[in-house]
Amino acid sequence: MGAPYAMLLYERFLGRPFAGHRDSVSELVGDSLESAIEDALSRAGISYRKTKRAERIAGFDQTPDFIIPSEFNPQTIIEAKITEDDGTARDKVTRIQHLGELSLAGRSKGNPKYEVIACIGGRGFGVRREDMKKMILATRGKVFTVKTLNRLVEYSRLKEFRTK
Repeated sequence: MGAPYAMLLYERFLGRPFAGHRDSVSELVGDSLESAIEDALSRAGISYRKTKRAERIAGFDQTPDFIIPSEFNPQTIIEAKITEDDGTARDKVTRIQHLGELSLAGRSKGNPKYEVIACIGGRGFGVRREDMKKMILATRGKVFTVKTLNRLVEYSRLKEFRTK
């Protein structure tokens, strides 16, 4: 029996205490990506609304991580996630697809309500090629990684909100 399998069995026996720790650390890791996005937006002088966990925003059944310039006039939304497992990545892809569908509700494909951007990291997103394809289609190619975050403003509608 391999060490990861033994650890999983032990974790289940103890009532998942390690999962709670993993979940809390996961949020800290995700905060680093969100901080990098905030830095990119601030450097460009772009006003934005960063949402809180489990916050409700009118017009969104699933609240995005960032709304630009505000929730009252959403023109661009950003979903951010770093994950090391493909299950969490798949869930985020589904969420991004849904936001893409919301942006087109009552609109033609060429005239969405707002642009959807995904900022991702971690090996979880590299596992399923079909999920990456879905995310690229849902965002119209607006998928950025930690390495390409420096191009976030330049290659999206965010450049329209730049003040610096």
